[in-house]
Amino acid sequence: MSSTTLLFSPSSSLFLTKPSPVAKGRTVVAAVRCSSGPSLSVGHEEEGEREGVAMVGRRRALASAAAAVCGAPVLGFAGRGLAATQGLLAGRIPGLSEPDGNGWRTYRRPDDKSGGHGVGWSPIIPYSFKVPDGWDEVPVSIADLGGTEIDLRFANPKEGRLFVIVAPVRRFADDLDDATIEKIGNPEKVITAFGPEVIGENVEGKVLSTATAEHSGRTYYQFELEPPHVFITATAAGNRLYLFSVTANGLQWKRHYKDLKQIAESFRVV
Repeated sequence: MSSTTLLFSPSSSLFLTKPSPVAKGRTVVAAVRCSSGPSLSVGHEEEGEREGVAMVGRRRALASAAAAVCGAPVLGFAGRGLAATQGLLAGRIPGLSEPDGNGWRTYRRPDDKSGGHGVGWSPIIPYSFKVPDGWDEVPVSIADLGGTEIDLRFANPKEGRLFVIVAPVRRFADDLDDATIEKIGNPEKVITAFGPEVIGENVEGKVLSTATAEHSGRTYYQFELEPPHVFITATAAGNRLYLFSVTANGLQWKRHYKDLKQIAESFRVV
């Protein structure tokens, strides 16, 4: 018997049943399991620290449609927010190297990894970055902030997490088939326009630092924001904008700041 897993937060429009009484001040996520058999079980789990931001209506519609297609288990997943997994590990192909002498691995997006769909899309120009040993790829969700434009997620539960947004430039301009980040805008314009896609809110007053770097003739804008604690690296290539985000909670940020910054600055479009 095959099954599909869908993850939802309490704010999802699918949660239409009357909330169960719980202790004041606690957030509860319903855990529903249904299958081809006659039984249906319902439980509850306490939600962990909130990560990310609320999903927009379009993602709710996608998640609702997916849930309607099959009797899928619906789980409240602490610390993930609203999510509907794209199969088990949709499009996931190993791209990590062996650790180098310092214990760091290089991830390079495999040429044959799935992706590149929708208006203005074509095969994705690969990108790479470095992470300490212990960071692993995690499934991408169609319900994430950024939706299907989130191409990759990595995380280490003790150190932090990252994701890559690859967005078609035609969302922003019709005449940038050979885009550069400079053509899209200066650093202030880019972080003001696209920072909210990463942190889910206006970035005004949150940008602590801005830098510009050049590698192999390509320009990268690098930003540090707080709150929340996040590094953002932005560049463009072909007909796409790349946003590379590295973030962590307060304790992780304090303990692993140097490594998190090194991860962010290692991002390259190759």
